[in-house]
Amino acid sequence: MTGAAAAGRARLVPVALLLLLAGLAWWSSAVRMAGMDGGPGTPPGALGWFLGIWVVMMAAMMLPSATATIALYARMVRRSARTAPLAFAAGYLLTWTAVGLLAYGVLALGRALLGPELAWDGAGRWVAGATLLAAAAYELTPYKDACLSRCRHPLGFLLGAWRDGLAGAVAMGARHGAWCAGCCWALMAALFALGAMSLVWMAFVAALIAIEKTVIVGRRAVTGATAAILLVLGVAVIAAPASVPGLTIPGGPAMGAAPAFAGAASPGYVSRPGRSCRGPVSAGCG
Repeated sequence: MTGAAAAGRARLVPVALLLLLAGLAWWSSAVRMAGMDGGPGTPPGALGWFLGIWVVMMAAMMLPSATATIALYARMVRRSARTAPLAFAAGYLLTWTAVGLLAYGVLALGRALLGPELAWDGAGRWVAGATLLAAAAYELTPYKDACLSRCRHPLGFLLGAWRDGLAGAVAMGARHGAWCAGCCWALMAALFALGAMSLVWMAFVAALIAIEKTVIVGRRAVTGATAAILLVLGVAVIAAPASVPGLTIPGGPAMGAAPAFAGAASPGYVSRPGRSCRGPVSAGCG
């Protein structure tokens, strides 16, 4: 019994480290994102800076809900491979980094093609609301249910995707992250629609993800409730955005004291009083 207890404690160490990492990521997000919520359509800034923020956000939001899978993997892996759970988590975050790259590309392309048309007083409010409505619809699709089932029942996934060694752990983590991305991409899109730099909305979406992944009984009721919440938010953002608690309306009074997304935190970017200047110093913003 003593040996079994020691083995159990040894396998819990990586999980404890992951929870500590998630806690530090929440703290780092709160510090780095303070005063940066520009509401829907906030410019993503430079690619390197965006990815740095994105990885920290994903560690904060996704690792807690993935802990059950990583804990089960830690129990199944050989004692000699104590770093394998951390490698699994690294693969998981690697997939979400790729998702961040894709999101950045979509945002950059949209801003390049549409530009001023995406302003809040133009089509911006409608785009944000439509994104929330699309996220609500996805919650009710069989694709969402299929991806979510892999997160709720990790044993079947681990047995079917098992690979030995640290490289195998990274591959398994990346594959699990892909199922998770298939489950949660619409909720992440909803986060962008509500304000990607809002700690309040970040915590709200993270809570929805955690509830969906961990509640086994009545799972369809849970996803149905999530869809209803997103539906209400989508309609409210279009019809009465000022009534949405915690929503920063671009160009509104709350924006006056908040530094720009790319202005205050991205190296080489500046923000000038009275006008928006989100380009690099070399482009004439200095």
